[in-house]
Amino acid sequence: MSEDVRAEMVSTVFEVVAQPGDVVQVGDTLVVLESMKMEIPVFAETGGTVTALDVKVGDVIQQGDLIAVIS
Repeated sequence: MSEDVRAEMVSTVFEVVAQPGDVVQVGDTLVVLESMKMEIPVFAETGGTVTALDVKVGDVIQQGDLIAVIS
């Protein structure tokens, strides 16, 4: 079973913490987004391996855009 991690709001990717192949636990930070001068960490909601990471620093993402997949 895999989990799609999606953006909850329009924002800019400020920092990419996880990389494809990384093993993450619940609560680990995957990326940090920036919106209205606030930094918003995006956490893994399930443990597993990051199989896809579809963003890079500076990307502007929209609500619902895919950020990562954890399997």
